[in-house]
Amino acid sequence: MNLLSSTFSLIKKDILLEWRNKYAISGILMYMLSIILIIFFTFENVQGPVWVVLFWIIILFTAINAIAKSFLSESNGRNLYLYTLASPQSIILSKIIYNICIMLFLCLLAVLFYSFSAGFPVVDNTSFFLALTLGAISFASIFSMMSAIASKANNSGTLMAILSFPILIPILKILLRISLQAVTENNFSVNMQDILYLLALNVFIITLALILFPYLWRD
Repeated sequence: MNLLSSTFSLIKKDILLEWRNKYAISGILMYMLSIILIIFFTFENVQGPVWVVLFWIIILFTAINAIAKSFLSESNGRNLYLYTLASPQSIILSKIIYNICIMLFLCLLAVLFYSFSAGFPVVDNTSFFLALTLGAISFASIFSMMSAIASKANNSGTLMAILSFPILIPILKILLRISLQAVTENNFSVNMQDILYLLALNVFIITLALILFPYLWRD
């Protein structure tokens, strides 16, 4: 099987498994909604910087819970079987694409429910939703690769969070800067450089995952 066909076959496999185990995605949705409800009952008026910070906290912790299971939930037997069917590049690429789709879905739901409970102060929608899309891709790519690394160790969930933290800091900084600008003024050109930085970082992270995962796969 070539790279594209095997990648899409693996994505289809992940979708079928997720559909059969609906409790997993349901648990993540309940987790996200619980955080939003806590914010709704705790803060009477959420605006500007506070709205942005709380929103990205919701997205970050939802991403950790949603993507941590990428490799951590896979048994050694299933991994061995997959490795005989597809190339390591197909496996990591399928996980990244699938997790990007999951994150985009969760991000849109988060915007919907969070806006309903805390309002929507964003004035530059283009910058905000571009940042949201690129942020979802960043989180999916980073946590997919770190989940693969952490799955080789004990206390893998904790290790994944620790390994991801240094890489997430510059990405979160850019996302916060774009989002803060998006709630203060409608000027897309101001955020263009940061958006290009995010795009370049995403390309770099995914390329690095495709290069490094085969070495991890052989272990």
